[in-house]
Amino acid sequence: MKATLYFRGSLSSCNYSCPYCPFSKTTDSAETLAKDQRQVEKFVEWVAMQEKHGHRLSVFFNPYGEGLVHAWYREAITVLSHMPHIDRVAIQTNLSAKLDWADRLNRDTAAFWATYHPGEVSEERFLARCLDLHRRGIKFSVGSVGVRSAFDRIDSLRRALPEEVYLWINAFKDRKNYYEEHEIQRLRAIDPLFELNLPDYASLGQPCRTGESVFFVQGPGIVKRCYSDRRVIGHLYRDGIEGLSQQRACGMKSCGCYIGYVHMPELNMESRYGDGLLERRGLREQFVTAYSGGRL
Repeated sequence: MKATLYFRGSLSSCNYSCPYCPFSKTTDSAETLAKDQRQVEKFVEWVAMQEKHGHRLSVFFNPYGEGLVHAWYREAITVLSHMPHIDRVAIQTNLSAKLDWADRLNRDTAAFWATYHPGEVSEERFLARCLDLHRRGIKFSVGSVGVRSAFDRIDSLRRALPEEVYLWINAFKDRKNYYEEHEIQRLRAIDPLFELNLPDYASLGQPCRTGESVFFVQGPGIVKRCYSDRRVIGHLYRDGIEGLSQQRACGMKSCGCYIGYVHMPELNMESRYGDGLLERRGLREQFVTAYSGGRL
């Protein structure tokens, strides 16, 4: 079976405190960090065992906080990247951690979803980390939340990045009808796929791969169909992915987050992202024609 697993452990601390982010700036206790480490290590052990069952897996770590500042996340990604039955392993990260360890990664399977937070880090520092990944030949996308205060910084980063690096913009949806038409045009010029993220897609009763071949795993092994759907559909370590797999129509009224709607077959997001769907790397032909020599 071919499946995608999103994993979120007990980690709930981040070294950034972005006002628009649900990952609050908290400090985890030593006990919580130890618990998270055990959860990550058990998950990796379980994934390793799936090779003998003939499964092919993709894994995405999206913790409530920054994972790469902790050694067990770096080790998990490294180990998983070298497993022969892993198609992709990726993590959502602010790139604040050093990247010297990344030389150990299998560049064919490892990837980064790198998020730029202008209020927390300078463009120069973040850009340097992006260029470091680029020099190492590691797949990655770069993105930021499209709040008005960040427009100029996002524009500047786009101009500085190599043209083949896709920069996505998350539409700010905390306020209804947040953008004026000229602002949408401006953000589209930076991210030609921006308007794919702008709407909330009507999803109630619609087909979705979540719960069938895409699973959201919480630290102890609890599995939900979707990150935003609170219904528990089983337990990874008890049921396995074959026992969990079942066609499940969406039970939510709408879906407006990338890691949700990309799994709705009717949207055919693979045509826009190809094998970069997990880490949000747009296909080159979808965006690079908007630039000339890395400049708008």
